[in-house]
Amino acid sequence: MTPMNSNTSAPSAPAPSDESGDDEIVEFVDLFRRFLAEVVNRPRASPAESTPLGALVMEHLGEDFRGLPVITESMPPHRLADADLALDAMSASGSGRLLGVDGGQARGHMAFIDLLVNPHQAFSPGPVDYVTTATGPSTERRSVAFGVRLLVHDGSPVAVLQRGSAPEHGRDDARLEIIASTPSVADTFLADLRRLMLELSVLRGKVVTIGGTQFGRAMGMTTFVERPEVAEDQLVLEPETLESVVRHVVDLGDQRNVLRGLGLHLKRGLLLYGPPGTGKTLTVRHLLSRTPGTTAVLLNGPSIGFISMAAEIARAMQPAIVVLEDVDLVANDRSIAVRGNSVLFTILDALDGLEGDADVTFILTTNRVEVLERALADRPGRIDLAAEIPLPDQTARRRLFRLYGRGLPFSERALEAAADRAEGTTGSFAKELMRRAVLTAAVASRPAVDDDLSSTLETLLSDRSDLTRKLLVGGVPAGTDGRHPMGPGGPVQMEGGGISFGYIGGA
Repeated sequence: MTPMNSNTSAPSAPAPSDESGDDEIVEFVDLFRRFLAEVVNRPRASPAESTPLGALVMEHLGEDFRGLPVITESMPPHRLADADLALDAMSASGSGRLLGVDGGQARGHMAFIDLLVNPHQAFSPGPVDYVTTATGPSTERRSVAFGVRLLVHDGSPVAVLQRGSAPEHGRDDARLEIIASTPSVADTFLADLRRLMLELSVLRGKVVTIGGTQFGRAMGMTTFVERPEVAEDQLVLEPETLESVVRHVVDLGDQRNVLRGLGLHLKRGLLLYGPPGTGKTLTVRHLLSRTPGTTAVLLNGPSIGFISMAAEIARAMQPAIVVLEDVDLVANDRSIAVRGNSVLFTILDALDGLEGDADVTFILTTNRVEVLERALADRPGRIDLAAEIPLPDQTARRRLFRLYGRGLPFSERALEAAADRAEGTTGSFAKELMRRAVLTAAVASRPAVDDDLSSTLETLLSDRSDLTRKLLVGGVPAGTDGRHPMGPGGPVQMEGGGISFGYIGGA
């Protein structure tokens, strides 16, 4: 065999033809063109292509819901229980049906119509989502947080998607999304729903506070509290003071029908002012105990920034009382006000926003009335009555010491002697004195005696307890009557309408 020479080349293979590759490309392009034409020209979804949930809603409505408007009714989170109660009442005839929605977390971000017709996900009936909502200080209700209600209202079918708030996802309000056969049916349904929500509201006749949530102060959250029970004999006020305040808040409300019949206004404002610890809060608690069945909203400190929300609740749930405690602490704080206005002027604007025949009472308390005087003088007519609750005089102190010493092992003589020595102190001071005197004896493992009361009083009045005494007394020097001077001449009548600062008396 002759070896191949290195310079000898092997015969080359014939070059492949490009015609077969071109044919494949042309065939693919033609196939893709026909695919696109089929997709683009495909008819739009027909009623038969609705989701399983949509099929049930369509069957209930008896027509294609895609030609019907969806009406959204938004509400604060605390009204979800009211809506739930109203919708249950509208379903009481047996015409209602409640469905859950099965389809994962995406359902919570979709509009009602997208749950009924969706080419990407077949939403179907599933378990109903519930949330526990408070209906009182110690009662609660399981309300629908995500579910579809199929109702018949006045003979016409209605479908409602009920969903609670989801602040963690940026939705602060609760919502109802309503589909009805005609706009007139939707309007009638909404009118009846709103009426029932007011009639059945869990807020009616209750006492609530408003505060911010973990998701920010923009959204207020209501909390139920027990209505206080403070009898008249627990107050140490001069009869004229108590009579004037009760007449303004309680008696005026009792005569609401007479006043309305004569065209006289019911909306009213009360200001209680005086040093800390003199009984302003206790007076408010007594007024609340005298007005059972009246809705009350309590605000204090930064929560006063929710005054507009409180006014809305009061307007809807009247008769109502709105209490703003220690309003001087935030009166000029623009950081917690709306649109740059101080809280005080926001309060006054809320008062202006209520009609004259609204049976709503605003009660303001303050330790520093001078902070409020100028603003109230500039905006007359918002506060109808101002009552001073000054430091107790000798007679009032004796009453206070007997009140807080009731049931304790101190003699009448010892209580009176202690009261006489405690000039310039408040009811808070008397209450703390009794507690400390009893504690002193308890630590020594013996019953309390009069000497414990006397020695404890000496300690609280000594220089070593100067700060404690100031905290309990409110920083008012002993030997003064604790009255606010109200200007160079003492009591004055503020010009321009309806607010009088004078010495109504009281202890």
